[in-house]
Amino acid sequence: MASTNNAAIPFRPRRNVMLAVAAFVVVVAGIRAAEALLVPFLLALFLAVICYPVILWLSRKGVPVWAGVLVLVALIILLEMALASLISSSLTSFTRNVPLYQFRLKGVYVDVVQWLEAHGMEKINPLQDFDPSNIMPIAATMLKQLAGLLKNTFFVLITLIFILFEAGGISAKLQAVFMGRKDALNNYATILSGVNRFLGIKTLTSAATGILVAVWLIILGVDYPLLWGVVAFLLNYIPTIGSIIASVPALLLALVQLGPAEMGVCAIGYFVINITISNFIEPRFMGDGVGLSALVVFLSMAFWGWVLGPAGMLLSVPLTMSVKIAASANPRMQWIAIMLGPNSEAHALLEKAEKRRRKDEEQRGAEQVQ
Repeated sequence: MASTNNAAIPFRPRRNVMLAVAAFVVVVAGIRAAEALLVPFLLALFLAVICYPVILWLSRKGVPVWAGVLVLVALIILLEMALASLISSSLTSFTRNVPLYQFRLKGVYVDVVQWLEAHGMEKINPLQDFDPSNIMPIAATMLKQLAGLLKNTFFVLITLIFILFEAGGISAKLQAVFMGRKDALNNYATILSGVNRFLGIKTLTSAATGILVAVWLIILGVDYPLLWGVVAFLLNYIPTIGSIIASVPALLLALVQLGPAEMGVCAIGYFVINITISNFIEPRFMGDGVGLSALVVFLSMAFWGWVLGPAGMLLSVPLTMSVKIAASANPRMQWIAIMLGPNSEAHALLEKAEKRRRKDEEQRGAEQVQ
């Protein structure tokens, strides 16, 4: 009996799991090694996902595909040049004023420390090891990296053009590869539709966030409001912490330029804008389109940021969504999709399985009665 039980232990799945983990490690290492090539390609790919519905709409209006692609790419170039020019000009002025902002921030820091000491809290002073002079240079460095990312887009645009020209034939190629199987085309369409919906809605809500932030900062009189609006727009693609990172430079600038009370008003504006858009507007239009748990969204941002750098953080949700949709289309990998999805999906699957079980029991009972 003991030998029979031992023989029944499934060793093969364990070996398959180890092989899958080893393959995953190798693939991740390869992605990290090819980061310089993959990042522009992924940016171009997801730009193409956003732009392709516009190309289809233009083609239905009688515009040739090549003409629609050229018009769209020209608009993207103009928008990118405008953003790069805005960031570069604002960055030059901001960098020139960094010493002044450092001096004012140091003064605010000294005032806070003196207030804490006056109230007998010098021994528990949380700012005793804090050097505020380092904050503004860090913000300037971040903006320089952002400007460099916008300027170095030649390869992205070239890749985007070729992807858009080839997009129309991808379905035929998939059918040819899978010998006309419709499920392959359906899986591709599902992935494309889900990612396109997310990126389209996220782009609109990010643009609304940037516009509202810029208007709010203009009302308060904070320097470089358009620059901080662009930063809010771009970093809003990063889940969870993107909006927080985008608000820090503007809040510090409001503190040193206007004072603590105005900084508090500025923070309230950021909070209201981000909470309204992320908690009310996005869920209403996106529904369950993302289909990822909050923990998975945060971990995917950390993982893809580690693998691909800042661009990986921007693309973390679309990349993870693609993995989840592809896994859900394969019966042997549906467990991955379930683990990546929110708890509501798991509960819905359990309820569906319970209803199916009850229906089967009712059918068996009816057959026995007959």
